Amino acid sequence: MKRLTTHSLTVAAIALACTVVGTVRAADIFLPPDPGARNARELVSFACSKCHGPTGNGISISPLFPILAGQNQVYIDTELKLLRQHGRSDPHARGFMWGISHALTDEQIAGLAEYFAKQPAVTGRPSKNPALAAKGKEIYENGVASPKIVKCAQCHGEVGAGTNNVPRLQGQHPGYLALQLHYYHDKLRENVLMQRNVNNINDDQIAAVVEYISTLTGDEPTDDSP
Repeated sequence: MKRLTTHSLTVAAIALACTVVGTVRAADIFLPPDPGARNARELVSFACSKCHGPTGNGISISPLFPILAGQNQVYIDTELKLLRQHGRSDPHARGFMWGISHALTDEQIAGLAEYFAKQPAVTGRPSKNPALAAKGKEIYENGVASPKIVKCAQCHGEVGAGTNNVPRLQGQHPGYLALQLHYYHDKLRENVLMQRNVNNINDDQIAAVVEYISTLTGDEPTDDSP
């Protein structure tokens, strides 16, 4: 019942946001008549800034929308193409990004990915709940043996910087991360690897790992061995 309640609330929040920001569904309201003639910065101003940061810096105000500033370029490119072809059908994708992305060209997507990847990234902050963050640290760094949960650091790195097509988690809205983990667990967002990795996670563990991720700062350590 707890998971059903949590999920129902998150879906209700998205439904409300869709109503409030209803025109996000209609790409032609934000995109200019000839989107093919627009460069990345103009597209950000016309469309992306409505949800992903009013100044165009990729730092969204609402946790319903991910922070894109400093996100890995290949990951943004891959996700935008998935959204354009409806390869992501979670409620968030349907409600906001299907309409926005459908007219984007490969060149525009590449430009947007480069633009947001070059924006100054956001880092974490000290936790207001150190005990919860400590529980999340254990899951993030070591996973859970039984029932099995794969450690997050295995793909996302020690400080959550990700790599190539693995997303950066450091600095992301905790609420957004929690929502996506629920989507993966409930098979509402397509990604076989993530679905398998978090198949056994529960609400308390999601809250803990998200709390820990919100504290991550710095750069990934490098291997200086010969």
